[in-house]
Amino acid sequence: MKNFKILIPCYNDWPSVLKLLDKLDSEINQIEGNFSVLIVNDGSNENLEKKDFKFKNIKFIEVLNMKINQGHTRSNATGIKFLSKKNNFDYLIVMDGDGEDRPEEIKLFVEKVKKVNNTSIVAKRIKRSEGLIFTILYNFHKLITLIFTGHNMNFGHFTCLSKSDVKLISIKESLWLNFSGTVKKFVKHLENIPCIRGKRYVQPSKMSFINLIIHSFSILAVFKYQVLIRSLFFLLILNLFQPSIISYIFQFSLIIFNILVFFISKRENSEEFNNCQEKIGSIETIYNSRL
Repeated sequence: MKNFKILIPCYNDWPSVLKLLDKLDSEINQIEGNFSVLIVNDGSNENLEKKDFKFKNIKFIEVLNMKINQGHTRSNATGIKFLSKKNNFDYLIVMDGDGEDRPEEIKLFVEKVKKVNNTSIVAKRIKRSEGLIFTILYNFHKLITLIFTGHNMNFGHFTCLSKSDVKLISIKESLWLNFSGTVKKFVKHLENIPCIRGKRYVQPSKMSFINLIIHSFSILAVFKYQVLIRSLFFLLILNLFQPSIISYIFQFSLIIFNILVFFISKRENSEEFNNCQEKIGSIETIYNSRL
């Protein structure tokens, strides 16, 4: 029987996380496997309401309390770095705690694991719940990423990673910059399951237009040299045509584009990443089925 660890980052949204834990406990009832949870508390200034948890299927819940707020991506990176030294799981399921990653689809991961042993699996979204404008912008982001990296980024954080791949990405500095880009770049073989983006339990989405742009550039920054090479190729093609205002605008745009990509890549801070566990203030067990 496989052991699954579920990694959930949280910043103040404890009502959503508690609702997710209840749903997880219900959904894994008929699933073959042992499930435990690691919550990364990203420096929340709202406290988790302590209560007497009574889960039937979740075996163990642990909380990493970070000293400072680092952001969603770096919370996941810290959790992965922490778990890479542990031997109490076979697969790591990374998911958001707000309801957008649906616990109903955990069983699809487990079913896939039985078919493709020791292979990581991503959740490929086939349906989204956002409005039309966001969907258009998101598809544009995917198109730009495909053009400049050659990769179709059709998944987010919702993944089921083998222990060997957890160890692999835990030493990649780009994990501090972007999770999905790092998985796509370094994990050579990925299987997928279909998933539907769920509706948030409590708080509205914080993914603004600016955040979407930063997210897009963070993925591109993981592949910055591929982006540069493809940009140089496009510039070469443009120079084969008769010079015009339009061609000059495109060339200037490509130069600015690459400057932004390399600027964002500076967030890939090796010292911060390698020392991220020093920012763990405490480790707290909030549920243990054996007690």
